[in-house]
Amino acid sequence: MQAIERVEVYVLKAPKEERPHWVSHFIVPSANELLIKLTTKDGVQGFGLATSYTDTAPLVDAIKGGVVEQIIGMNALAPERIYQNLFAFTASRLASERGWGRESLVRISAAVDLACWDIVGKVAGLPLYQIFGGYRDVVPCYVTCAYYREGKDLVELKDEVQMLVDQGHRGFKAKVGGLTLGEDIERMELVREIIGADRDLMVDVNRAWTLSTAIEGARLLEPLNPVWLEEPVRWMDDRRELKILSQKTAIPLSGGESELTSYGCRALLEEQAIQILQFDCTMFGGFTEGRKLAGLCELNHVDVAPHHDCFIHAQLVAASPAGRIVESFTDPERDPLQAELFENPPRISDGYLTLNADPGLGLRLAEDAMQKFGTLVFSSA
Repeated sequence: MQAIERVEVYVLKAPKEERPHWVSHFIVPSANELLIKLTTKDGVQGFGLATSYTDTAPLVDAIKGGVVEQIIGMNALAPERIYQNLFAFTASRLASERGWGRESLVRISAAVDLACWDIVGKVAGLPLYQIFGGYRDVVPCYVTCAYYREGKDLVELKDEVQMLVDQGHRGFKAKVGGLTLGEDIERMELVREIIGADRDLMVDVNRAWTLSTAIEGARLLEPLNPVWLEEPVRWMDDRRELKILSQKTAIPLSGGESELTSYGCRALLEEQAIQILQFDCTMFGGFTEGRKLAGLCELNHVDVAPHHDCFIHAQLVAASPAGRIVESFTDPERDPLQAELFENPPRISDGYLTLNADPGLGLRLAEDAMQKFGTLVFSSA
């Protein structure tokens, strides 16, 4: 028994950028996360993260309204029970009475779940990838790039991608959907030229294209030999349109990060709409649901390539035969948290990430980064 005695919650935020990074139709914040620390009566501590592309105020309001106090006294070694208890509030009268929004509850339950699993690993003395299956301890890793920025031209794009090539990356995911199809194809041709034919190119639309544009875009992209085309169609009917698109292109399709729950990801698999699933354990489900999705992917011949937070998701990707690759952000201007949040970040070299052997998540929070980016918004002590 590792009874939860203390809960601390921090908002991690970077200063507002003068030139924000855009995808096709929204700004991606350089840092906008919730960090939850759990401490048990025996003094074992774990942490988890919740990623948000929108204002974290509703999450903080739910926390201050008492949602995390519901887990005090519960056994951190029972993450499934804790997750189910928290997730159940999404359909409860108590949540309605206290103003706990559904999306906030989903995010909070994910961060708490990751923290519980961190404690499970520390009590067991094992890294989580071994507890989850131990398939390997090194995983492929790509870098995301080619964001839109005010005034960014092809020269700046070339310099950005060349910097990442010089870092040693073997896979590059580039953004499209924010300009005309012709302009975006020109940008992708430039990225392919810079990285060369022997490195992987992935293309991410962030749900910006209509089905007809996606069909034409896929046709124009095929000569560039992309490894996958990510979230190519708009949200309104994405599953049906993804299935139609998959019948008209040889490029594998990917998606899943924009789902609110693991049930939405399950539907993508059931409808055979994608070949690569990109759920995000920091946005929904934590490892409790992420492990289930990884198992479903393995049984359905779909690859696992989680969205964001490579140091978190590497534990899951390394554990499963379906685990394909993790996503990194090695431009500190784009993601200062990956660059600074941990004292002992796993090594990324020549297109691979090597997991730490330390127990649990295997990560130690850097106090300097916590002071720089973190604001304590709740403590149960």
